[in-house]
Amino acid sequence: MSQLLKILVTGSNGQLGSELREQAAEHAGWVIDFTDRSRLPLTEEQAVLDYFEQFRPQYCINCAAYTAVDKAEQPQEQTEARKVNALAVGYLAKACARYGTKLIHISTDYVFDGTASRPYRSSDPTHPINVYGTTKLEGELLAAQYTDAVIIRTAWVYSSFGKNFVKTMIRLMAEKPSINVVADQYGSPTYAGDLAAAILSIVQSGNWVPGVYHYSNEGKISWFEFATAIGKYINSPCVVSPIPSSAYPTPARRPAYSVLDKTAIKETYGIAIPDWQDSLKQCLARLH
Repeated sequence: MSQLLKILVTGSNGQLGSELREQAAEHAGWVIDFTDRSRLPLTEEQAVLDYFEQFRPQYCINCAAYTAVDKAEQPQEQTEARKVNALAVGYLAKACARYGTKLIHISTDYVFDGTASRPYRSSDPTHPINVYGTTKLEGELLAAQYTDAVIIRTAWVYSSFGKNFVKTMIRLMAEKPSINVVADQYGSPTYAGDLAAAILSIVQSGNWVPGVYHYSNEGKISWFEFATAIGKYINSPCVVSPIPSSAYPTPARRPAYSVLDKTAIKETYGIAIPDWQDSLKQCLARLH
């Protein structure tokens, strides 16, 4: 593979985009354009085509998403969520097909309903239970319809960048003597730094096997267990108590179980996935 590689990264100011920006500095000879909605309005098809005509990327890593899960349930917000999570993905996929660009599209565990009793495989039937998950699934289908994309579903993403569960817990533990955290929703956290490394590894490999893959850190925990571990690692005196989801109602329903089976990405791309505890410690070390 030629060293000189042109890569487009969308949604570059989010958690994953920020991690990609930091790690990409290690790849000399790669020309990476980190864009946001002000520079590349993905919801305008002609703007997307004009960009591809000018930049001609070999890879497009689409991190852009409407992620306000509860807000998306509002009728006036559903249209915006669909524009970003579905229609824009279709525009990108069509442009990728036209210009021979390989598309890596980031999706979510929320395409599932959370009723499984074993880790979800990428081939399992989808059944989203909220607007966010529905629009993200529509985006997956459009990506696959127009081009041979690599679609990566992930879950419970956190990072030293942006807003996320880990940073919220650190703030609340500093402010309050005790907090309540949902204990009957299970999944696997994803350190965005690990996911970024996996994506760049796929690009660097030169191996291209289109399809749907899953990526999160190894292990299965509840949000309560996640919060408890955060408190332990930062030596917080804050008392963390478990509560049922019913005690913390939200506008959008959440999957009760969203552990992901990562076999396909590990076997196809030879990616080693760290345990969630190791990655959490790494992120907390960066934050402190």
